[in-house]
Amino acid sequence: MHESQLADAVRFDENGLIPAIIVSNDDGAVLMLGYMNDEAIRQTLRERVVTFWSRSKGRLWMKGETSGNTLDVVSIHVDCDQDALLVRVHANGPTCHTGNRSCFFTEVNV
Repeated sequence: MHESQLADAVRFDENGLIPAIIVSNDDGAVLMLGYMNDEAIRQTLRERVVTFWSRSKGRLWMKGETSGNTLDVVSIHVDCDQDALLVRVHANGPTCHTGNRSCFFTEVNV
């Protein structure tokens, strides 16, 4: 799929959002989960830096816009149902707002 077709090909939820799983291109580590709307997808493709729709802020939010810990896009993949994205990135510093590399640092003992 050509990148110009991406925003038109995905299936957004009832709020106009699609989950985006962010993965390190260096080692495959899952770094975070965010949500994108049509505008966030288009800005991410245009700028090559991950931009989300912030549900709490109610606006577009470029990851790292204040910290400088941006996520440079390497590739974007659409799942088989076209209702989720996998974004492979180069992380410029810690991804989590806590300073951890990944937002998934709390392990549940099972």
